[in-house]
Parts: sequence; structure tokens; C-alpha cells
Amino acid sequence: MAETSTVISNTENLMKYMSLDQRGHVQAEYVWVDAVGNCRCKTKTLAKPVTSVDELPEWNFDGSSTGQAPGDNSDVYLRPVAIFPDPFRRGDNILVLCETWDSDGTPNKFNYRHEANRLMEIHAKEEFWFGLEQEYTLLGTDGWPYGWPKGGFPGAQGPYYCGVGTGKVYCRDIVEAHYRACLYAGIKISGINAEVMPSQWEYQVGPCQGIEMGDHLWMSRFLLHRVAEEFGVKISFEPKPIKGDWNGAGLHTNVSTASTRAEGGMKAIEAYMQKLEARHNEHIAVYGEGNEERLTGRHETGSIDKFSYGVADRGGSIRIPRQVAKDGKGYFEDRRPASNADPYQITGIIVETLCGGN
Repeated sequence: MAETSTVISNTENLMKYMSLDQRGHVQAEYVWVDAVGNCRCKTKTLAKPVTSVDELPEWNFDGSSTGQAPGDNSDVYLRPVAIFPDPFRRGDNILVLCETWDSDGTPNKFNYRHEANRLMEIHAKEEFWFGLEQEYTLLGTDGWPYGWPKGGFPGAQGPYYCGVGTGKVYCRDIVEAHYRACLYAGIKISGINAEVMPSQWEYQVGPCQGIEMGDHLWMSRFLLHRVAEEFGVKISFEPKPIKGDWNGAGLHTNVSTASTRAEGGMKAIEAYMQKLEARHNEHIAVYGEGNEERLTGRHETGSIDKFSYGVADRGGSIRIPRQVAKDGKGYFEDRRPASNADPYQITGIIVETLCGGN
């Protein structure tokens, strides 16, 4: 009988070296998003600690190896836009989130941050606040949900959501490690919970103002992959990782503006609903790949073909929390985005739609 393939982490051995003196140098991990929504990274040595992105040099990478450039003109440039303390190397070492730019001085076609930031700067007076709920699934190296019987299924959904106890919760160690790494890095992570499908979890980031939302969510995704790497577990952001009678994974997007948070804000929310309905198809187009398998009108989702909203309705496109309806002001939740959607595209098109374009 063939042995089961395993991934062994040598982190314990690595830690013997992590306390070595860096002789005043700093390791800066440059992180960016590739052509298909994966994180990429590489490390640069800096001569001294830095406190601002303005002190960091531009860098470049081979875009033909990430799907972001052709082989005959492969240099893509990394422009630092945000820095975070590094929870793995610690000390003065940092994580550097970057935008991708082409050699002609234009944003790379997969650089969705640039346009989102432009829209948010134009409409800064609206004071957009966002909070994103990132659902994800933990998989073994064989691609099957971690902890599930090999090639089989656990008991039906019911005991797993916010569950406690063996057989109800899987991979809490990874989830806790990620939570602490985010807090160390200054990510505005606001909570975690086990989700409806076993081996599926959610964490929340926010509230964040404007472009900070996308920055913090992308860095939190990088940290999740990086933490799971040390446990030999894969992270999936697929919106419907297991077909059949199992919940999918979303990226529920909570939105408020100065108008919705003010007295009488429900009127602003209702006006926004009309604008969102008018551009439903445009939103769906950038709300994630494979979302049609998730937005079926079942498993706490609305239909991908129809826009709907309601108070406390988890089967609608938009949910208005009951407390918001009671208070007459607050925020709304866009439940349409898939777990693999780009937060810059989500927040960017919401700003564009609610503010009536450019």
C-alpha cells in the first residue's frame, strides 16, 4: 500500500536562525497580485529601517512568468503603496504591498488598485467605509477539504457554523495563527468564525476607509496563504469548492457613506438600491469567477440573474440589517461578491455606481 503523501514543515529548525543578528539590514517582502488573483512575493534587502513607502525603491519582476506581460517585453514594475510589520521575520522587517506598472508608465492591465483609488479620491467627500467578510476553504494537499473522509463526506451541514469541538471544527490552529499574524501586521481584522460548511471559515476586515479596504484585504490573503504553507494546508477562495448541497464561499461587502450614517440615512440607502439594481450585470461581471455556481438562490444567496434587497434577508442581493432599519441609518451588505473577487474591483465599482460614474 502506497504511503500517503505529506508535507512536513521545518519551521522549528528555521526558528534557530531567525534570531540571528541582521547587522542593521532590513528584509522587505514585496507583495503583489498576479494576472489570476494570486499573491506573489520576493524579498529585497534594505540598508536601514524605513517608516514610509516614500523611502522604498521601485523594483521589477518577470511579468511573463506571472501572466502580466509578454516574453519580449517582460519587465513589470513594483511601486510600493503600503507597508506592514512582518509577523514572520519580525523586528524591523516589513511586508510591502505594491501596485504593478508597465515600462511605458501606465498601470498594468491587472492593476485594479489604480482605478479604484482614482475613483475614491474623486469622491472622497462621500467618506466611504467598507467592511469585507472573507470566506475560504481549507484543503489538504490532495485538494479535498481538510478533515473530510478521503473521497467521502462528513455529516450534513448544521453543527459546523460557529461550532466548537472535534468533528465540528477543523484547522482552528491555522485560523488562530492567521488571526494573530494579522493583528501583528496591523491589518484591521475584526473577527473570525467557523462557517456553515465544515473546513470553511470566515474572517472580517474593516471598517476601512476608501482604498485601505483593498490594501488590508489583499495583505490578509497573503498572510493566510503564508501561514497555511507552514501547516501543509492549501487555501481555496473558490466560490463553490464542493458541488451539491453545501454552502458556497462569498466576500460579503458592507458599505456605508456619510449620507447613510447620518440621521435619515435609510433614504440614502434606498436611493442607492435603485442605482445598484440598474447596474446589476456590471457588478456581477467583476464579482468573481465561478460565481454562477454559488448565486443560485439557495444556500443563503440571491439569484445571479435578478437583483433584490430586503431587511434581514440573506437570500437577497443586498441585505439591510434589521438594526439599521430600526435606527433609520447605518450601512448595507452586498452579498453578491464571490470569495475570489478582487476587493479593489468590488469597492471601485460600488463607488462608481453610487456616485453616478466618473
